[in-house]
Amino acid sequence: MSPFPGSGLAKGLAVTLRTMTKKTVTAQYPDTQPELPPRTRGVIGLFEENCTVCMLCARECPDWCIYIDSHKETVPAAAPGGRERSRNVLDRFAIDFSLCMYCGICIEVCPFDALFWSPEFEYAETDIHELTHERDKLRDWMWTVPAPPALDPGAEEPKEIAAARKTAEKLATTQAQAQAQAQAEPTDPPQGGAS
Repeated sequence: MSPFPGSGLAKGLAVTLRTMTKKTVTAQYPDTQPELPPRTRGVIGLFEENCTVCMLCARECPDWCIYIDSHKETVPAAAPGGRERSRNVLDRFAIDFSLCMYCGICIEVCPFDALFWSPEFEYAETDIHELTHERDKLRDWMWTVPAPPALDPGAEEPKEIAAARKTAEKLATTQAQAQAQAQAEPTDPPQGGAS
C-alpha cells in the first residue's frame, strides 16, 4: 500500500514530465532515411547470369514462394565432330514476398551464387497480388547488394585463388624462359654471294 493516496499518479506524471523535456529520438521515416547495417536483409536480388535453373531454391523454400519456369535449348557442338548439348534457359523467376518469411534458405542453398540479400526495403504495394515480383524487379535489386566484407588479412588465401595464382606464375615463368631462349640463340647472317 502506498504511503499516501495519489502517489502512483504523481510518479507517473513525473515520468511523463521527464520524458517531455528530453530531446526526441524518433526519426521521421519518409523524410529521414534510416541508417541500416551493411548486411541488412531487405529483399532478395537475382543475378540472372549465374542461375542454372537447378530449382534448388524453389524446392528448399519452406513457404513455396519461388516460381521458376524454364525450357531446354540445344547448344551446338563447341568443336567439329563434338556432340550437341542441351541447357536450361530461364523463362520466369518470381518471388511472392507476401508469402516469403525472409529465412534466407534459398540464398544459402544456391550453389551458383545467383541469389543475394539486398538492403532495399521500400517495396510496399497497395494490392497483395502485386507483391509477386518478377525477375526484372529482382535483377534491379541485385545492383543494390553491397560488396562482401573484406577478407581478414590473417586468413588463409582461398584455394581457388591460390591455384589460379600458381598457374599464372608457372605460365609467366614458361613465357619468360621461352623469350630468354629466343634472345640467346644467335641469328645466322644471310649467306649470299657467288662462289
